[in-house]
Amino acid sequence: MKNEITSALPKWILIVSGLFALLEFMVSLSLYIAPESVIESVDYSAKGVNDIIHMWAARQLALGVIFAFATFKKSTPMLTLSYLFLLIIFLGDLYLGISKNELPLIISALVMTGISGVMLFMLNRKKN
Repeated sequence: MKNEITSALPKWILIVSGLFALLEFMVSLSLYIAPESVIESVDYSAKGVNDIIHMWAARQLALGVIFAFATFKKSTPMLTLSYLFLLIIFLGDLYLGISKNELPLIISALVMTGISGVMLFMLNRKKN
């Protein structure tokens, strides 16, 4: 028996969430295969850097799996938590971009924070 909240999810929310799952998978894969394509200003010869990059890649992979599962299950609570997690990540990116004065990071963090916020709002708005 389907939950009323689950069946009420618009198809576009599921499409956007599926795209986020793919994005997280791609970022994870990029971090594993070619981390310099994701972060250029890191000395990869320093001790422990590869371990940190692999931990980051594993976290991105986990988020991709969670988004994919929540999208497949059409679960509003799971998608809400996923977007809340993304919002926190992108707020951290925004802080980092401001503190390092990196305009591309600031712009991308603002865009992604906005998208995450809108998705949270759309997932949790009250139906009349």
